[in-house]
Amino acid sequence: MLKTLALKGVGPASAFGPVEFAPRLNFITGDNGLGKSFLLDIAWWALTRNWARGVMAVPPVGEKKPSIAYAYSKTTSGDVEETSIFKRTEQIWPTKQGRPPIPGVVIYAAVDGSFAAWDPVRNYWKDADAMERPRAFNFSAEQVWDGLEGPGGIRHCNGLIHDWVLWQKGQDPAFADLIKVLDTLSPSGTEKLEPGQPVRLGLDVKDYPSLRTPYGQDVALVHASAGMRRIAALAYLLVWTWREHLLACEQTGRKKAKEIIFLIDEIECHLHPQWQRRIVPALLRVMQTLTGRKVPVQLIVATHSPLVLASAEPEFDEEQDAVFNIQLRDGQARVTREPWAKQGDVVNWLVSDAFGLHQARSAEAERAIEAAEAWMRGDKAALPAELKTQAAIHRELQRVLAGHDEFWPRWLVETRQLPHGSGGA
Repeated sequence: MLKTLALKGVGPASAFGPVEFAPRLNFITGDNGLGKSFLLDIAWWALTRNWARGVMAVPPVGEKKPSIAYAYSKTTSGDVEETSIFKRTEQIWPTKQGRPPIPGVVIYAAVDGSFAAWDPVRNYWKDADAMERPRAFNFSAEQVWDGLEGPGGIRHCNGLIHDWVLWQKGQDPAFADLIKVLDTLSPSGTEKLEPGQPVRLGLDVKDYPSLRTPYGQDVALVHASAGMRRIAALAYLLVWTWREHLLACEQTGRKKAKEIIFLIDEIECHLHPQWQRRIVPALLRVMQTLTGRKVPVQLIVATHSPLVLASAEPEFDEEQDAVFNIQLRDGQARVTREPWAKQGDVVNWLVSDAFGLHQARSAEAERAIEAAEAWMRGDKAALPAELKTQAAIHRELQRVLAGHDEFWPRWLVETRQLPHGSGGA
């Protein structure tokens, strides 16, 4: 498992971290542009020694001794602790040579639909005594579906469209695994992700995988919703990665992975709210579903969704789980571990430190209520130019607030438009 990350001279701040990750759930929140995705990219590099999507983090010119310090658990007892100092003349982040001793599979799902997978058996640094192998499998969004080729035309993966149909027609055990994983990742107990029969598109002789819709029709997966396609791609990559891992273990005589680490950027991307509140618990269960045994899972996810955090409340354990928030302070991004507290519902999560809204209303409603608050406490200097009078504020509140909004009774009582003890607007 990834234990810590600390950055100096690279990223959104001169010093970023240290971030001490929890062994199970790790939520990273914060405004856009403050480094959530960057933190996931660095986590991937620290675990696998390669850059997701081939894009290296380059420190600004003039930074002296930029560094990335990290620690993770290894196959034997104890932790690996390393610090890489950027070599500007060579434009590299040097690391110790040899096979990384990480005991598990690492999967990174990016928000653009790309994926990366690292297998402790198949991916490692080449040396004089080892076959040349890819350092990781980096899939663009298109390669997940159509297949991945390496240098020299070596086929690493046939892709979702080919494998899904091949597994299904051949009644391969991998297809049974795919069915189980799709079921685990489904949005609800009544709305299941269930494979349909392979279909053809027009006069194309190529068969495409499909999903069985609630109304009984098999719809080609390429025509499914963006949320369904993202989850289907994740399910396929999980099955493909684990299947190839087991085959590699048989061929090399190595032991199976002891854990799995998921890095997911904007886990809620394309997902309906019903799905957002189920995806995290589902990912914690999915490896047990796939392997038939309890495999430790570490989840590190960036999220903008209060529903995602609300979904963790029933099983959040402060000894195993953590919430981090990235905020801008004095012109620098700062990441802090937030004290855990159940918020009860999505509205309370929106106004918590994790998301930082003053109110869970529209920006106009927030502005009108703030003007009303200022008027009630007699702070005329805080009133906007167009909301200087009680009448103007009242008209604006009528325009932007629902008739049952909880602010109405207080405003109407304060302005003597409603007797004390009454309710409603």
